[in-house]
Amino acid sequence: MLINLILAFILLMGRRVSSDPDPLQDYCVSPPLSPHQHIFLNGNLCKDPTKVTVYDFTTSALSKPGNTGANPFMTNVTLTTTTNLPGLNTMGLTMGRLDFGASGVVPPHVHARASEVTVCLDGVLLVGFVDTSGRVFTQELHPGETFMFPKGLIHFLYNIDTVSSALAVSGLTSQNPGTQFVSMVSLDSKLQIPQDVLKRLYHINDQEGYVASIRKNLGG
Repeated sequence: MLINLILAFILLMGRRVSSDPDPLQDYCVSPPLSPHQHIFLNGNLCKDPTKVTVYDFTTSALSKPGNTGANPFMTNVTLTTTTNLPGLNTMGLTMGRLDFGASGVVPPHVHARASEVTVCLDGVLLVGFVDTSGRVFTQELHPGETFMFPKGLIHFLYNIDTVSSALAVSGLTSQNPGTQFVSMVSLDSKLQIPQDVLKRLYHINDQEGYVASIRKNLGG
C-alpha cells in the first residue's frame, strides 16, 4: 500500500513539474472577462472543417525569388505564414526561402521558439552558430548539404561568393519562430537602449558619433 502511494505521488509530481508548452508569441496578457469573449487557438480562429479544401494546404509563396537589393545585407527571406498557407496553423512549423545576393548575409540572430534546419540549393554558404559556452560551429554548405541551428542560439548565414547569388531553404520548428537580430536589437530597437549603456557595453568612445552612425546604417 505504501509503495503504491509513493508511486502515485511521484507520478502526480511528475505531471505538476512538467514544462509548459512552448509559447507561440512573446506574451499573452489575460483580457478582462467579457460575455462576448472570443476563443482563439494559437493566435488564429479555426476555419469550419467542412469548408476546408486542398488549397488550404498548398502555396506558391516560396517559388518566386526575393528582392535581395532591398536591404543593406543583400538578402531576402520569404516565409510561409497562415496567410499564404492556412493549413499551417497549429502545425508547429514554418518554411522559408533564403535568397542571397553576392556577399549577402543573414546577420547573427536568434529564434526564441524554434530550431532551424537549412538546405543549400545553389551557391556556397558559410553558416554557423555560437553555443552558450562561447563555442563557434561553422561549416561551408554546398548544394544539397544541410546544417542545423539549435533553438535559441545565435546563428548566421553568409554567401561567400562575391559575384554570384545563392539560394537555400529552411524549416523551423514553430509556426511563429520569433526572430531577433543581435545588432538591431541592441543598436536599433524601437525604444532605443541609452547610448551610455551601449558605450559601456561595446567600449565605445562616442566623440565621433559612432553609435548614431551605426544606428543610421542599420536603418534607424
